[in-house]
Amino acid sequence: MKIRLGLGPLCMKDVAAFCGGDYYNFTGDDHVSVEWICTDSREADRDTMMIAIRGERVDGHDYIEKAMENGCRCFLCEYVPACIAGKSVSAVIAEDSVSVLCRLAHLYRQRKPLRCVAVTGSVGKTTAKEMISAALGERFRVFRTEGNFNSTIGMPLSLMSVGAQEEAAVFEMGMSGFGEIAAMSGAASPDVAVITNIGTSHLEYLGTRENICRAKMEIVTGLRRGGTLVLNGDEPLLRGQHGSAYRTVFVSVETTDADYYADHIRFTASGSAFDLHCPDGACVHVEIPAIGKHMVMEAALAFAAARAIGEEPADIVNGLRQYKTLGLRQNVRLCGQITLIADCYNAAPESMCAALRVLREMKAQNGGRAVAVLGDMLELGQTSPELHRTVGTEVAACGTDLLFTIGERARMYAEGAREGGMPADAVCSFTDGSDLTALTGMLAKTLLPGDTVLVKASHAMCLDRVCTYLDEHFAKAVKNDSETIKDPDGGM
Repeated sequence: MKIRLGLGPLCMKDVAAFCGGDYYNFTGDDHVSVEWICTDSREADRDTMMIAIRGERVDGHDYIEKAMENGCRCFLCEYVPACIAGKSVSAVIAEDSVSVLCRLAHLYRQRKPLRCVAVTGSVGKTTAKEMISAALGERFRVFRTEGNFNSTIGMPLSLMSVGAQEEAAVFEMGMSGFGEIAAMSGAASPDVAVITNIGTSHLEYLGTRENICRAKMEIVTGLRRGGTLVLNGDEPLLRGQHGSAYRTVFVSVETTDADYYADHIRFTASGSAFDLHCPDGACVHVEIPAIGKHMVMEAALAFAAARAIGEEPADIVNGLRQYKTLGLRQNVRLCGQITLIADCYNAAPESMCAALRVLREMKAQNGGRAVAVLGDMLELGQTSPELHRTVGTEVAACGTDLLFTIGERARMYAEGAREGGMPADAVCSFTDGSDLTALTGMLAKTLLPGDTVLVKASHAMCLDRVCTYLDEHFAKAVKNDSETIKDPDGGM
């Protein structure tokens, strides 16, 4: 990871003073400064401070010498490596590089007035971040975290890259254990914090949904006094959450007992439409270019967050119309004569069930058959078999016509689907997740014009390759004016 400091150079002496670390300067220059920060020696150069981080498998201190060979002369590290002795370098030595990075990001946050929104949740946080950014974009110049910059390393680096021209920022915060969101929230000092839901992701590490809720609620750690916490009011574990130093706002798509609630939800060929009832009694009509009740919830959360920042309803509505899906998150497109829902960036039971309901809605619009291609969900711990089976039951409940599973854990989807009443001959399982050839070959022989196909799994299952195959195979079939889908020669 490498970022350019958005507010200009940072003096190494100031870094030492702020973090309370020991300052070693052998450059002969009392005002050594840097314009860039990185965590990878391959990206380090003369104008960059490399942060040496000790991870579970790799120790960044082992790569300081390589960074020096690339011209880097400024380091933040946890001990003095032997390789800098006698060299013209500047180094700040602190107890914990990651904690210091978060403190530096907080210092940067204090240097610039910025309307700030922090977003977390078991699923949907990236979608919420993008929708909030779209909502705010009608009035403000908005910065938002990109890609996977949502960790205790990536999120502070993102904050420090915010430039002088940005007026608002939306930061996504992920976690795998306690303390991580607290550190990120402390760095960002958000004006508004949003929790999309409490799911079952990270059960492997945190054990219970109650613990996941505790970890997500750490987002209030840095929430500014008098700020706003926006919560999914349909999540039982969040309904009772509140605090005296901030305002709590609840959002619902299931009940009218919330500050903001959506009703008259309907789905069209171009997306979703609904009416949003607001705390002041106003009712606002909202349209978004995405399908599904879960997407309506994300839009309603975005609306509430943008209102808390001070944006006008009309601007928020216009901004939400401009929302665009990212990469492999519910990316709906035509592959020849089939409709593909590529949603394989990540997967949890909650997002799986939401995607299956979208598949059901798309089938109702398009006709043809609903086909689900589902791979393993990861990080579910001992509850994994049960949760996979529950998703399989939802496959049947949604009226899915065909189910293809890929992966060892995914066999439980098939079991749950059959238990839910799905005919055995409508279910096909492949246990070897490392070889997609048999799966893609079967899809090529089975899919028909007019079918709608959902492809979803945890990112590590690499089902984006199935999407690529479908794109190429069915586009070629149309190009060749083939009325019969041929068996592929060579698979993947």
